[in-house]
Amino acid sequence: MATSLGSNTYNRQNWEDADFPILCQTCLGENPYIRMTKEKYGKECKICARPFTVFRWCPGTRMRFKKTEVCQTCSKMKNVCQTCLLDLEYGLPIQVRDTGLSVKDEVPKSDVNKEYYTQNMEREIANTDGTRPVGQLGKAPSSSDMLLKLARTTPYYKRNRPHICSFWVKGECKRGEECPYRHEKPTDPDDPLADQNIKDRYYGINDPVADKLLKRASTMPRLDPPDDKSISTLYIGGLGDTVTEGELKSHFYQFGEIRTITIVQRQQCAFIQFATRQSAEMAAEKSFNKLIINGRRLTVKWGRSQAARGKEGIKEGTSEMGTRLDPVPGLPGALDEEAPANYFNLDPSSSPAVMNIALPLPPGINPPPPGFGPPMFHPMGHMAPPMPPPMSMRPPGQIHYPSQDPQRMGAHAAHGARHGE
Repeated sequence: MATSLGSNTYNRQNWEDADFPILCQTCLGENPYIRMTKEKYGKECKICARPFTVFRWCPGTRMRFKKTEVCQTCSKMKNVCQTCLLDLEYGLPIQVRDTGLSVKDEVPKSDVNKEYYTQNMEREIANTDGTRPVGQLGKAPSSSDMLLKLARTTPYYKRNRPHICSFWVKGECKRGEECPYRHEKPTDPDDPLADQNIKDRYYGINDPVADKLLKRASTMPRLDPPDDKSISTLYIGGLGDTVTEGELKSHFYQFGEIRTITIVQRQQCAFIQFATRQSAEMAAEKSFNKLIINGRRLTVKWGRSQAARGKEGIKEGTSEMGTRLDPVPGLPGALDEEAPANYFNLDPSSSPAVMNIALPLPPGINPPPPGFGPPMFHPMGHMAPPMPPPMSMRPPGQIHYPSQDPQRMGAHAAHGARHGE
């Protein structure tokens, strides 16, 4: 190729010499004191085939070494990382970003047209400060609901792990824990994610990762407003310790007048009540699955009315947060409101007048004659219960207490004779 490193110096003025790469936070790693090696004109770009400065570094402990794959001109044209080719703003593949922004950027693929297009883009990049996208992407709208829902807000350092050890897969790795590669089962070779092409990812065609994300976007849940029109409260979850009331107010006041903001620090959630239902619906629509404050993605749901929440909690035995409450051993169960309380486990068919709660006499003491015993209840005026009838006048019924058993001492003779003794 006329512009490759191995040929003569033809068109060498277009070769790239950079001081620092264009990288995303995931590829750069979590170590702030990273060390890089720089090789001037070390490799040709995998997109435009022009030599460029290659940077190589290790993003962290037990991670694999990474290097830049495309030149900075190709990176700026698509606003992507030089290593992973993911969008620098959303962290998504190019195909997903272009679909969400309705951008159709036709980059030439032939050698001559590609070189001519690249030189024109370099001229356009030179007229800007280098911080804004150029080409069709620079003319696109600023944001998209789908991209905000799919965007990754935190770095995904798991992507920097070493590759799988091929010797371990064959059962021949002898290095054990000192092996710098992963000892894991490889993915299914028939999985479409295992077959990725860097050029297809750059041009935004036939990208299996993008197809997976687009399918996920089509099946994403929606937040439908409740039928109760009196509900104008939103539940905000996942606040953590960094989100304050002022930050919530500064975000939600744009949708309408806020009546109250209640933060439950123990549960790391908040309840925002709007003055009108229309403001609450607009806030729920604009914030569901895309609310990010201080780098944290917050959960947005509709609140419930106090009456419905209390009735469901009592009926189902659940707490206010929706968790199931286990019954406490030793305590009576929930009483039915319609059924009368039966504290002594008596037969419902028996009359209260038949109940005898007298205790058996101690051994050696004769029972008093019928009708001369002490009263069962102390008189309390008109509130005193009726005097129970003597044992001989009670109708035959079921034995409930040991004092009514004819076999026990203290039982009346007539009562025993009536039962056939």
